[in-house]
Amino acid sequence: MAKGNILVVDDNKSILSTLEILLSSEFQTITSISNPKQLFTELEKKDYNIVLLDMNFSAGINTGNEGIYLLGRIKEIYPEASVVMMTAYGDIELAVKSLKMGSTDFVLKPWDNQKLIATLKAALQLNLSKNEVARLKEKEKVLKTEINREQKYIIGTSPGLMRVLSLVHKVAGTDVNVLITGENGTGKELIAREIHRLSKRADELLVSVDMGSIAETLFESELFGHVKGAFTDASESRSGKFEAASKGTLFLDEIGNLPYHLQSKILAAIQNREITRIGSTQPVPIDIRLLCATNRNLDTMVKDGLFREDLLYRINTIIIEVPPLRERGEDIRILADFFLKKFSSKYNKTILRINQQAQNKLLQYSWPGNVRELQHAIEKAVILSDTNVLKPDDFYLRNLNAVKNLRSAPTLEEMENQLIRQALERNDGNLSAAADQLGITRQTLYNKLKKSGQ
Repeated sequence: MAKGNILVVDDNKSILSTLEILLSSEFQTITSISNPKQLFTELEKKDYNIVLLDMNFSAGINTGNEGIYLLGRIKEIYPEASVVMMTAYGDIELAVKSLKMGSTDFVLKPWDNQKLIATLKAALQLNLSKNEVARLKEKEKVLKTEINREQKYIIGTSPGLMRVLSLVHKVAGTDVNVLITGENGTGKELIAREIHRLSKRADELLVSVDMGSIAETLFESELFGHVKGAFTDASESRSGKFEAASKGTLFLDEIGNLPYHLQSKILAAIQNREITRIGSTQPVPIDIRLLCATNRNLDTMVKDGLFREDLLYRINTIIIEVPPLRERGEDIRILADFFLKKFSSKYNKTILRINQQAQNKLLQYSWPGNVRELQHAIEKAVILSDTNVLKPDDFYLRNLNAVKNLRSAPTLEEMENQLIRQALERNDGNLSAAADQLGITRQTLYNKLKKSGQ
């Protein structure tokens, strides 16, 4: 039996009964309606692979105009659907017209049973191929992003990092949901990618979504997809991140930044293992491995009514906390050497080493921006250095004492960062409230935080 849903539309109820009997043993679902006015109501209820559509519905009229009109409307709203036209009048011009308008095929009444079944199976295969092509196009977009992504590595031998990697190896082979916590810049996304690399889904995609960067108005479309015409700019149907990640891994980064009223939608998708595209009523099953990350204390957010407790229980089956760089000891030196080689090569410099005094300075610094800050510090030192040995003065480390020693007055950027920190403190970390107080959009605030490493 072919796994296809067929909608039959004909005003002759005896024909509908005959087709239901004939096709029910060949296809998964057969739905029939005799009133063409019910057509689009029915199409909203379920995703049909094929519409078998009569061309004439009014007594005494055999022009086929009614069927042609309905065909045009179906292809406008549901372009992926395969439409097979049928009529008792063998008008070749009408057949050509329907094919030009997008019908898949054309059958005449009375039909040959085997030929009709073969026609519908060919139409079903075409529909499934179109859907698969659309799905692969979305995966191709993600794959291109992954290919162009700079390769990054987990580097270090500290006990804290070794404990994290040990836990990664234990959970990678399972499908349990993992919550990765830690400060900004500690490498939470690298841990997520390592879990995926070691998992049984490694041959499929890891789809990464920065939850703080998605505008609320586009949230559902980005994650769950939409059908053509679902909203003003929906010129074509497209799948969302959940569908693109199906069979693979979905990584929701900075999930603590997700507004409360949208958290229930993520919860429903995780619980039901299915999503529904905007503008459709047909659920789409998904098969994902879910990884999440945050730099925020979700337990505190639950107590403050900012994060759903039931969602937290869903995403934190296993919690992996990535230690800050200041707790990783000699990893600072190892990472500094790695970045030194990387940026010396990138900028065609012959810098050979970091002298002992500079190494001590790096080891004694608290690194509030963690690995990301260390990377930027090394890159800046390599670019500005005129010798092949980096000394303490080559590193401009931006803790409060260093800033006071370097300048008598703060820069505009530092003043802006201070205002942002104060706004966040006054609003208990609520990005939307802080943005309102600063007179900027939530998206602008998020971008500034990411840029400054706060």
